[in-house]
Amino acid sequence: MSLTIFHNPRCSKSRQTLSLIQEKNIDINIIEYLKTPPNISQLKQILKQLGYEPRQLMRKSEQIYKDLDLGNENKTAEDLIIAMTQNPILIERPIVLSGEKAAIGRPPESVLNIL
Repeated sequence: MSLTIFHNPRCSKSRQTLSLIQEKNIDINIIEYLKTPPNISQLKQILKQLGYEPRQLMRKSEQIYKDLDLGNENKTAEDLIIAMTQNPILIERPIVLSGEKAAIGRPPESVLNIL
């Protein structure tokens, strides 16, 4: 089994999720998504795997969310996806991918469902 985690080492939930996975001795590909954000097609695939609409994957408390008026209901899904790829701090973390499955590590134990 191999996993991918979109990780932010400064986030305690992300660190806890990574640690939980490492305890299971599972191969994991760590992507620091603030340095290497997903592109549009990758983000669309992640959303599909999670079963989320774009706004569900967004960190609404970030100032950039307010600055870009991303709470505006007239913003399209494509607008929101582009905003996340251009401003990856908007993406909720951590995201763990396992094959066709995905989970958000909030709480960290929620990723156990896809292992």
